[in-house]
Parts: sequence; structure tokens; C-alpha cells
Amino acid sequence: MGNHGSTLDDILAEDMHHWYNKFMKESPSGLITLFELKAILNLKGMNEDANRYVEQVFFTFDMDGDGYINFVEYIAAISLMLKGEINQKLKWYFKLFDQDGNGKIDKEELETIFTAIQDITRNKDIDPEEIVSLIFERIDVKGEGELTLEEFIEGAKDHEDIMDMLKTLMDLTPVLLIIIEGRTGNNQ
Repeated sequence: MGNHGSTLDDILAEDMHHWYNKFMKESPSGLITLFELKAILNLKGMNEDANRYVEQVFFTFDMDGDGYINFVEYIAAISLMLKGEINQKLKWYFKLFDQDGNGKIDKEELETIFTAIQDITRNKDIDPEEIVSLIFERIDVKGEGELTLEEFIEGAKDHEDIMDMLKTLMDLTPVLLIIIEGRTGNNQ
């Protein structure tokens, strides 16, 4: 299980004692701050969009809104991303995309997040502008220029190609591996 061929499922299946020890090693206080998350992920010199995205991820993981990620929130977030039901993942994506918290996502919010994700993951295979145009063309049937949670979930579930793009773009496996395996130095 400890070899480089381990999958995230294998790693997640490790016992809670092991997970707790890893978490406490990274954050002896038992709480991870936004600053510590950025340090764990070895994120330095990010552009403003990427920085806002990391902050948005942090605040989405900080389920009780206290400014810290505790062990339960940490395990819940990793579990959701790896094993969560599709509705749960889509709700999480929506909350992440809705940067202004108004209950709707618009093209600018979506494009900003997708661009930021690419800056962090270094995966530039898909043009964010094209994805956003396709999503709104297919899902925004009323042509309002914004999507509600319900429209987003139903639209994504009704269009397999959009769902596949979201899964590919939102694949945070590299980020999770850094968190799970601890600070590994340069990852190039």
C-alpha cells in the first residue's frame, strides 16, 4: 500500500489513526489555516485568480465557517472528492464556483475558477472560455447568463460531455496527493 502505485482509494482506506497522525504532523494545533494550506500545497507566486481559488477551496472545506479546517472537515472534504455521490460533488462544485455567494454562477465566475484551477494543476488541455461557453449554451436554457444550483445540477447530469469535462477539470488528485503524502518538496 505504501508504494508509488497506490491509488487514492487505497490511501483513503488506511485506518483513521494513520490519517490522524498525518494531519497532526502537518498541523500540530489540530487546525489548518488558509496560510498553512497554501504552505502544505507548496503554492508560492500564484496569480490573483489562483490565489482566490485556493481561498475559495479553503472556505468551502471550512464547513463550520470558523476560519480553520479541522480533522473532521479534512476527512469529509477528501472523502467527498474521492467517493461522494454525484449530487454532493455537483453541490460542492457549485459552492466553489459561486464566488460572490449570491446563489447563482455566471460566466465570469466559472471562467475565473477554471483558469485558476489550471494555473494550480498545470493542466491546460481544455480552454476555460470554450468550456464556459459550452456549459452556458447547453445548460442556461433560459438565456439568463447565470445558473442556479438546480439548473447546474440538472444540466450537468443531463449532458454527459459536460459532466466529463467537469470531472477532468475539477480533478484535484494532484492536490489531494500532496495533502495526503505530506510536503514532498518540488513536484515537477
